[in-house]
Amino acid sequence: MTNFGYTLMTEQSGPKELVKYAVAAENVGFDFEVSSDHYSPWLSSMGHSPYAWTTLGAVAQATERVELMTYVTCPIIRYHPAVVAQKAATLQILADGRFTLGLGSGENLNEHVVGEGWPSLDKRQDMFVEALEIIEKLHAGGLVTYEGKHFRVDSARIWDLPEGGVPIGIAVSGDKSIERFAAYADHLIAVEPKPDLVKSWAEHHDGPSRTIGQIPISWDPDKDAAIERAHDRFRWFAGGWAVNADLPTTAGFAGATQFVRKEDVAETIPCGPDLDAIVEAVKPYWEAGFTDIALVQVGDETQERFLAEAAGPLLEKLRAAS
Repeated sequence: MTNFGYTLMTEQSGPKELVKYAVAAENVGFDFEVSSDHYSPWLSSMGHSPYAWTTLGAVAQATERVELMTYVTCPIIRYHPAVVAQKAATLQILADGRFTLGLGSGENLNEHVVGEGWPSLDKRQDMFVEALEIIEKLHAGGLVTYEGKHFRVDSARIWDLPEGGVPIGIAVSGDKSIERFAAYADHLIAVEPKPDLVKSWAEHHDGPSRTIGQIPISWDPDKDAAIERAHDRFRWFAGGWAVNADLPTTAGFAGATQFVRKEDVAETIPCGPDLDAIVEAVKPYWEAGFTDIALVQVGDETQERFLAEAAGPLLEKLRAAS
């Protein structure tokens, strides 16, 4: 059975609003909720970027049932992996075991802000492996000292560890990243419905595993308004992750997407009131073998109406189809 999630999109909503939406999403029947972890929005028109971990702590206390997840946190520059290990453990306790730590090697947009530069892809992946080793050691308990090429840990210990630990999901893009990271992960995270990716993950990962994907939608009773909003807030999505990982600022994303047309966005993001069209857009994910699919409703101003009017019937259609 496929699980369907709701995305707490920190780039387009303030912290109080996100907590409110989280409660409403749980009440309407979503199975899980994922949160982006950004320092900056993709485009300035999105207008927000509160601290994900504070927000998730509040969400953990305001909700009771839904699973929670970062989608995703980068533990290599903006955060030291020892700090990520500590805050993930704390959040797991607050969430009573409902939290999964989603990790990835990050984007320049969020990591350059601390002034440490933006490493090459190979270096980022080397740093990511060390970060995963540190988090794994700290979550195992005891005193940890670590001397790596990129990170050092000196006599660190997490004093508040949750029973059962913290499951880890890792964002991957292809066979190379799967081969390097599968041994450190419980679950796969990917943003494209590629069956080969799911198959490769199964070949490199032992034991039960979830495959967690995400797709933007722009529901609105007015299709033109839905397309307009998706183009204004989500045209960055057209660049693909090879581009998105390296651009440093909202101005860079605005420049890179200046020639993306409204019809281009409407071809990649389902827009308007047609719930069956949304189901068709989501369908490739469960057909590819994804067990969990999170929806991103575009636009802060649409969240309350989407959750009140469309989310319930949409979930019914998605569960019936999958």
